[in-house]
Amino acid sequence: METMPIYKDRFDSALSLESWRQGDEEILRPSGVLDHAASLDLRLELNQRLDAGQVNLTVDLSRLRLLDCAAADTLLRAQLEAQERGGGLRTPGASDLVLDVLEIIGAAKRLRAYDDPPVGAPPPVPDESEPPSQWTTVNELLRQAATMDVKDARRGALRQRAIEHSLPLADRLARRFHGMGESPADLSQVAALGLMKAIDGFDPDYGTDFGGYATPTIVGELKRYFRDKGWGVHVPRRLQELRIEINRVRDTLGQRLGRSPTPRDVAEHLGVAEDQILEALVASSAYRPVSLFAPLGGDDDAGTLADVLGDDDRDIDGVEFRQAVKPLIARLPERERRILSLRFYGNRTQAQIAADLGISQMHVSRLLSRTLEGLRRALLDG
Repeated sequence: METMPIYKDRFDSALSLESWRQGDEEILRPSGVLDHAASLDLRLELNQRLDAGQVNLTVDLSRLRLLDCAAADTLLRAQLEAQERGGGLRTPGASDLVLDVLEIIGAAKRLRAYDDPPVGAPPPVPDESEPPSQWTTVNELLRQAATMDVKDARRGALRQRAIEHSLPLADRLARRFHGMGESPADLSQVAALGLMKAIDGFDPDYGTDFGGYATPTIVGELKRYFRDKGWGVHVPRRLQELRIEINRVRDTLGQRLGRSPTPRDVAEHLGVAEDQILEALVASSAYRPVSLFAPLGGDDDAGTLADVLGDDDRDIDGVEFRQAVKPLIARLPERERRILSLRFYGNRTQAQIAADLGISQMHVSRLLSRTLEGLRRALLDG
């Protein structure tokens, strides 16, 4: 079976990807950590293959160290789309934590994760060929606009036509990020914003097609949106970038040390404080907040997080008054103190207090009213 080289690349995330063809099948072999950020890159790669008519795909998971649910969802969606186009997608070679995740969500058998990984590796020669231009109209519109004065009304009209011709590209790129927790309408707006940035930044004199220039610009805008706006809890950019660096060096350190690297190992390798590493690891869990109604543990009878959260104490405002009234009560005569104790701590009626003290109920009422009024004036005066 003939092996045809495609490329070998490494993304800004924790994902390294090799790709090659064997017959009518294209094989992608990711390495490292396939987390939420890396799954965005993988989704783009899979969609590019499908859009180009390559519907028989194999994603070799034998070199993955970790895979999360977002990445598994990306694979399942790509498999469904490949099947709709008359092809298929399988993910052989899964093991350890990667296989555990696929088994937990019930996707291992569907994705054929138990199959042996494909034999062979991609040749080192990359294929630099590019498809013919499909952007002749947009290129010409932008070339004409570039020759006009900025204040010329015709320049704005040409720019508007270029945007209208290119909007399908922006919508198509935005759809690749659907189902990842963000509104499709918001993603379309972000993609349109990236398209306008590409329109403004494109220089026809370089001789490149606008589509080739606009695609990374729009994708970059979408990924920036997920990085800056998609987090459920605001996380500083330095921690987001440090998190990517941590994922990058884990494999290297693990091979060198022969064990899983500790936060101190990572900190020494990156030349940062250990506290910053711990802070970045904690921040990694902030992309999607846990629901207040999520079950505690694996037992549904254990209740939810909302059940164990504290509530406002209605008596907290009375603490100061209770502390202030203590010395005032201590200065009262014995009989008045006893009446207060029986009435407010013993829950006795005035008739029961009168019988206990051997006085009339009317007398108890007068003494109680006088005592409370005296305490009230003392508190207000104090």
